[in-house]
Amino acid sequence: MPTTADKQQLTVLAAAAHPDDIEFGMAGTLLLLGASGAELHMWNLANGSCGTAMLSKDEIVKVRRQEAQRSADIARAELHEPLVDDFQIYYEPDLLAKVAAVVRSIAPDIILAPSPDDYMEDHQNACRLLVTAAFVRGMRNFETDPPVDPIDKDVVIYHAMPHGLCDSMRRMVRPGYYVDIKDVLQRKRLMLSAHQSQAEWLDKSQGMNAYVNDMLDMGRLVGNISGRYEYAEGWRRHSLIGFSGEDTDPLKNLLEGDCWIDPEYERSLIRS
Repeated sequence: MPTTADKQQLTVLAAAAHPDDIEFGMAGTLLLLGASGAELHMWNLANGSCGTAMLSKDEIVKVRRQEAQRSADIARAELHEPLVDDFQIYYEPDLLAKVAAVVRSIAPDIILAPSPDDYMEDHQNACRLLVTAAFVRGMRNFETDPPVDPIDKDVVIYHAMPHGLCDSMRRMVRPGYYVDIKDVLQRKRLMLSAHQSQAEWLDKSQGMNAYVNDMLDMGRLVGNISGRYEYAEGWRRHSLIGFSGEDTDPLKNLLEGDCWIDPEYERSLIRS
């Protein structure tokens, strides 16, 4: 596992649509980045208001805020407040201005973001908002809400895997980066287990039997695809154009032996 020795402290923002999305697909990598000395931030754009079959809206929002805080405490990360209710994550100017304000205030070097293609619109729209907010981070004439001064620094975006490693049309999505999470798997499990309200809800609404086991199965599957790890999280690096200098790759540099980049995947990106 990487250590803090001789490493510059970077700021990492893990952001997703709903409370527990980070824990399913990003938390292992986030924990490893924290172990490398990075400053950690967690942010759910929506408040989890629809994640219940029993509680009122106000009740479930309160419960899920408490659960998200417990998870962030395990990760030793700063938790940022959600902006909207579930299914109100739209790619539109007012919300983009709010998302951009948070991104500027955190000034991340790395953004761990949802997959651009996934099984539900909240996930995909959260991805689009985060990418655009990062793109306009330094544009003085882009007005954020509330106003936050532009920032002049590079940022690199890494996209997590969609749930089940498939897009909305059931096509498999392969990672380009694999992060070995075996050493932090227990803490990742604790982070997901903090979201107690979701185990029964997801079983009823989406057929996810055994909440934590579903996360473990996905980690085992990604590890198996890598051909070298028992448990892994998969990532795809976003285009660097408009975000950072050429060949900037802080995830690889910080995690070193815990991160493997599939050369076949990289070759597939090169135009013929």
